[in-house]
Amino acid sequence: MYVDSHCHINFPELAEKLPEVFGRMAENQVSHALCIGVELEKFPDIRALAEAHPNVYASVGVHPDHEHCAEPTVDELVALADHPKVVAIGETGLDYFRLTGDLEWQRERFRTHIRAARACGKPLVIHTRAAADDTLRIMREERADEAGGVMHCFTESLEVAEAAIDLGFYISFSGIVTFKNAASLREVAAAIPLERMLIETDSPYLAPVPHRGRTNEPGYVKHVAEEIARVRGLPVEAVGEATTANFFRLFAAARA
Repeated sequence: MYVDSHCHINFPELAEKLPEVFGRMAENQVSHALCIGVELEKFPDIRALAEAHPNVYASVGVHPDHEHCAEPTVDELVALADHPKVVAIGETGLDYFRLTGDLEWQRERFRTHIRAARACGKPLVIHTRAAADDTLRIMREERADEAGGVMHCFTESLEVAEAAIDLGFYISFSGIVTFKNAASLREVAAAIPLERMLIETDSPYLAPVPHRGRTNEPGYVKHVAEEIARVRGLPVEAVGEATTANFFRLFAAARA
């Protein structure tokens, strides 16, 4: 079995065909999926999805790319996370690739999410792009290790991965690991401990080979596991078993 630890099945590309999406999950032995919050305004839809489907979980947070939206408070995030199907705080973090200028608001938002995660005892889902140094610095300053979590859709160096693991975080690989130009990322996937690894789709984006260029969906997460198995010299079943166990260990509020 496999678990998609990060997807956006509430986005229009997938929300309009959920029966087919769930059908392909079953066909590909994908037992569960975590649907990630990126705006507070859309969180009720994600929570409703999780309530309606026993194999779907939710997170609550505001993505670092979303500049002009409702700014969360610690109390607000903690209150929204107080639900049995809400297993994480995020997607949060830093992104210096898409946005430029004074990004102190982004750093403050990240701090808010870390404080909320520590307050409610649920792990963080962290996005970092072109901002690894500041991401790790703020994680240390805000004691993110007390909450734990995952570095989602990881594309950074082995050194960054090891620093996050030292803080008690997991490293999640997406379909990017299957891309032809991702040799350095495959080296990271081969090097880090299997017991600190998750797999994801980040669907509807980043479809893995052999589906690249199409709309991604949770059923395709098996291809991520297959590539990790290939570079580590393991049976794909071993990667599936380990990453599924890791998911339920990290997101302790979820139930297999």
